[in-house]
Amino acid sequence: MKSMGLKADLHVHSKYSKRPSEWVLRKLGCSESYTDPLRLYSIARERGMDLVTITDHNTIAGSMEITHLENTFVSEEITTYFPEDGCKLHVLAYDLTESHHEDITRLRESIFDLVKYLNQEKIVHALAHPLFPINDRLTPEHLCQLLLLFKNFELNGSRSEYQNSILFEILTSLSKEKMESFANRFDLEPTHAEPWKKNLTAGSDDHSSLNIANKYTEVAGVASVDEFLKGVDNGEGRVGGRAANPRMMAHNLYSIAYQFYNTKFRLHRYVNRELLLGFANRALLPWRLEGEKGFMDRLRHVVGYHGRSHFFKSAPRTMQDLLLKEAREIISKDPRMSAVVKGWRSHPKEMEDLWFKFVNHLSDKTLKQLADSILDNLSGGKLFDIFHALGSAGSLYTILAPYFVSYTLFTRDHQLCRQCRDYVQEKKTIRPKRRLKIAHFTDTFHDVNGVALTLKMQVEMARKQKKRLTIITCGHETEAPGVVTFSPIGTFEMPEYPLMQLHYPPLLEMLDYCYEQGFTHIHSATPGPIGLAALAIARIMNLPIYGTYHTALPQYVSQLTEDPSMGELVWKYVGWYYSQMDKVYVPSHATRDELTAKGIKKEKIRFYSRGIDIERFHPSKRNGFLKSRFGVADGELKLLYVGRVSREKNLDLLAKSFRQLAEMRPGIDLIIIGNGPYLPEMKEALKGVPVTFTGFLEGEDLAEAYASSDVFLFPSTTDTFGNVVLEAQASGLPVVVTDQGGPRENLVDGKTGFIVSADDPEAFGQAALKLIDNAPLLASMKQSARTYAENRSFESAYSQLWESYRDDDPRVEGAPAQN
Repeated sequence: MKSMGLKADLHVHSKYSKRPSEWVLRKLGCSESYTDPLRLYSIARERGMDLVTITDHNTIAGSMEITHLENTFVSEEITTYFPEDGCKLHVLAYDLTESHHEDITRLRESIFDLVKYLNQEKIVHALAHPLFPINDRLTPEHLCQLLLLFKNFELNGSRSEYQNSILFEILTSLSKEKMESFANRFDLEPTHAEPWKKNLTAGSDDHSSLNIANKYTEVAGVASVDEFLKGVDNGEGRVGGRAANPRMMAHNLYSIAYQFYNTKFRLHRYVNRELLLGFANRALLPWRLEGEKGFMDRLRHVVGYHGRSHFFKSAPRTMQDLLLKEAREIISKDPRMSAVVKGWRSHPKEMEDLWFKFVNHLSDKTLKQLADSILDNLSGGKLFDIFHALGSAGSLYTILAPYFVSYTLFTRDHQLCRQCRDYVQEKKTIRPKRRLKIAHFTDTFHDVNGVALTLKMQVEMARKQKKRLTIITCGHETEAPGVVTFSPIGTFEMPEYPLMQLHYPPLLEMLDYCYEQGFTHIHSATPGPIGLAALAIARIMNLPIYGTYHTALPQYVSQLTEDPSMGELVWKYVGWYYSQMDKVYVPSHATRDELTAKGIKKEKIRFYSRGIDIERFHPSKRNGFLKSRFGVADGELKLLYVGRVSREKNLDLLAKSFRQLAEMRPGIDLIIIGNGPYLPEMKEALKGVPVTFTGFLEGEDLAEAYASSDVFLFPSTTDTFGNVVLEAQASGLPVVVTDQGGPRENLVDGKTGFIVSADDPEAFGQAALKLIDNAPLLASMKQSARTYAENRSFESAYSQLWESYRDDDPRVEGAPAQN
C-alpha cells in the first residue's frame, strides 16, 4: 500500500514570469504570460497537487500573491551565469523570504556566488533543465562544473524524454573517482558531501497554464512543506508525470500568443459570435474554473453558436478570408472540435492532439490552395500572379510557425546531450555513434520511370542488408516494407503531360513522423512538392539533407511546353533547390558539368553511378517472347526501344531513322515498349512500317522482351542516366545512344554500342545498320555488352552510396575520424 505523502509541481510560472525563449515569442508578437497566480493555484490543486509554488523568472511576486492560501511556499527561478563566458543557467530555489530574494538578485550574476549563498542559507535548490543551452553557450565542460556545484537536478516537464533520459544516464554514471577527477580538472571543490550521488526533482516548467502538474515531484510519508523540501534534498523525492514533445510546446506557444492577444484586444467579446474564436478560446486557455454558467449565458452561447453558420456566405476574397472560412468548416465538421466549442473539457494531452489535428487540416487546405494557384499560374505563364500567390505564403507560415519553432528546439539539442554524456563518461562507456537512419523523400515512387525503379531497388536492397532506409512519398497506399505513403492533400496534373502528377504532401504530418522516427539524414530524390517538404523538415530538424539529380526537368519542360523561357524559369528553381543541399548526387559526369555550369558548387557534387539487377536482366531469358505474345516473327531482326513514349525522349529522331532503315533493309522490326502522351503521334509517324507497340511491360515480361531482341535504340538527349541502357546491355544487346545526356557514359563506344549525334537521324540509322549488316560484329558486341554490364550491379552501386552518407558526418557510426 502506498504511504501518504505530498506532491508538488516545482516549476511553474505566472503572469510575472518572463519567457525563457524570448526570441520565440517575439516572433509571435508577445513576451509575457497572463496566467493569474490565483488561477494557477486553483488549477494546480484541481490537478492533484498537495503543495503549490510559483517559480517565476527573477521575481517572487507571483508566489507572494498566494502565500495566504494553504499549502503554499515562495519560490523563484533564478537566471545566473558562468562569469567567465556568460553561459546562462536557471536555478530553482524554494521556500524563500523577501530578504532572500533581495540577496539573490544581488548575487545572481555569478553562479559560484549564488550557489555559495544558497548553501549558506540552507535553501533547497535545483538546477533547472541542465542540458538545455539557454543562450547556446553550454558545453560539456560547464556540465562537469555543474555536477560539482549541484546536488539536485531537474527532469524538466517542457523538455523531451530524450533530453531527460540522457541527463538521468549521466547522473547515474557518476562515481567518486570521476568527481574527484572533475574537481582536479576545474580546480573546484564540490559543494556537498558524496557529490557522485544526485537527487532528481521534476516540474512542468509551464508558461501557459495548459500543462500545470504535467510533471511533478512526490515525497512519501511527509505532511508539511518543511518535511517535503527536506525529503527532496535528502533524495527521497520521486518524479512523476510525462515529458514534453513538440506538439505540447507548440500548443503552449499558441496559447501564450492567444492569451496575449485576447487580453490586448478583448477577444472574449467575440467568442460567441465567431466559431474559430470559440474553439481557440477553449482549446488554448486553461480549464475554466468559474463553475456552471447561468441560464442567460448558456442561452447567449447557443444562439451565438448557431448564428455562426452564416458568418461566411460570400466567397473569400483574401488569404485571411480563406483561412477563416476553412477553419470554420474544419471545426463544424469535426464532432470533437464542435464539442470543445460547446464547452467539452478534456485532458491536456487530448487537447494538444486535437489542436494539432486542427492546425494540420487548416495548413493542408491553405497549402493546397496556394500550390494550386502557383502551379496554375506557372502553367499559364502568369509570372506576376505567381509572385502575388507567394506573398500569401506568409499566412501559411504564421499558422505553422509555433510547430516549426518547437520541432527545431526539440531536435537542435540532441547532439549536445550526446556530447555531454560522452564527455562525462570519459569515453569508457561511450555508446556507439548513432546508426544511419535515412528518410528518402520522393515525388515519384508509384510511377513507371527510372527514378521509381531505382528507389524500389534501393528499399529492397536496404531490407536485405538490414540498413535503416524509409522511402517517404505521397499517393496510393502501399504495404511495401520500408515505404511510408502519406495521403496527399491535393494533386496537380500537368495539362501538357496528363500522366505526370504532382502530389501536395501533408507537411506537418511528415514533420511529426520524422521527429518520432529519429532519422539521422534526409535524402530528396526529386525537387517537387515532396522534395520541398524534405528540405523544410531537414532545416527544421537540423538534419543533413542530400539530393539526387535524377531528371533533367528544365529540358523536359522546354520540350513539353515548346517554350524555352519556361525551361529557364525551371532552371532557376532547380538551381536554387539543389544549392540548398549539403550534397548533390549525380549519375553522370555530364550532369555534374551541367549543374556546375548552372552555379551549383562543385565541392557539393558527388558522383553516384547507379546499377541494375544483372540477374534479372540476362541473355538466358531469350525465349521468343515477342513472337508468342505479339506475333513478331523469329527470323526478323528486332530493334528495341524501352521507356516513356514522350516528346522529350527525342522519339522524332527514332521514328525518322527507323522509317529510313525499313525502306533500306527488309526483315527488321521496331519494338516500342512503354506508354506516354506521344504514343498517338508516334503511331502515326510510323504508320506503314514494321513496328510493334507493346504498351507497358514489367517484371519477367520486360526481361524476356529485352533478351528476345537484338539491338537497343535510345535517342533521348534529356536523360541524366538511362537505366534502360544498362538493362539492355545486361540482357546482351548492343546499344545506340546520342551524344547528349547521361546514357553515353554507360557503354563503351565501338565495343558495346555506338554514340552518335543527337541531331542526325541518318547517323543514328547508320549506327544501327552496322550491326544489322554485320552478324559477327553483332554477336561480338552482344557478348561485350553483357560483360560490361556485369560490373554495374545495383548491389555494388548502392553500397557505395550508403557508405558515402558517413563521409561528412562524424555523428554516425563508421564515419572517418575527424582531424
